[in-house]
Amino acid sequence: MTTAETAPVVPALYTCDVRHVRTAPRRHTLRLRTYLWLIDPDRPPRLPRPLRPLARFDARDHFGGTRPTIRAGLAAFLTAQGIDLGDGRVTMLAHARVFGHVFNPLTLYWCHRPDGTPLCVVAEVHNTYGERHCYLLRPDGTGRATVDKEFYVSPFFPVDGGYTMRLPEPGDRLRLAVRLERAGGSPFLATVRGERRPATPRTLVRAALRHPWSTAVVSAGIRLHGIRLLLRGLPVQPRPRHHPQEGLQ
Repeated sequence: MTTAETAPVVPALYTCDVRHVRTAPRRHTLRLRTYLWLIDPDRPPRLPRPLRPLARFDARDHFGGTRPTIRAGLAAFLTAQGIDLGDGRVTMLAHARVFGHVFNPLTLYWCHRPDGTPLCVVAEVHNTYGERHCYLLRPDGTGRATVDKEFYVSPFFPVDGGYTMRLPEPGDRLRLAVRLERAGGSPFLATVRGERRPATPRTLVRAALRHPWSTAVVSAGIRLHGIRLLLRGLPVQPRPRHHPQEGLQ
């Protein structure tokens, strides 16, 4: 897709259904309900003071964690890949910090050129060991992209194979899918389905009451999922030494 696109209205909230479906070597499904923010990282939402503990976006939580802003961290990563973001528009889909805690298994950045045409998508992945890795993607007109797997995420899969991702920029609906492809099949599929809501104080309070301390629940849910698989006898794959990418130091 090479034509300019209409910029989504940000900030926005998406109430989401997240599913992880594992088909090998044991079938298991994890389902979580949560909410995500779609923001312009240059202009994060400004909330009334009493609600600020419910949503904070901190540069320390993204990329190398050493840049003054999230946008600066993104630009440094792209520069290391030979890409100049310039003044292009960026939209970011992520969990915010809630009462000081955040865990983002996947943060997405849709990057555009100054004329509004799509430039790339960056998929920032965090694992439960405190490590992070970014995938630079060039989706087609449907939002589909493929990339080699380079990062240890689940302790039950080695670092091999690749991902097929469908990551269209959200509109009224959020529809994301990440499929792991390995020799012999596709043993894992993660999907995120969501509906757009206005990012008003009332909507945020309602979401926070419905999904209290949402980021901690997501983190705990993933860990509990791992414990159940371990108890079912799945062998743990050795975790390779993590080497930070250029631009993420």
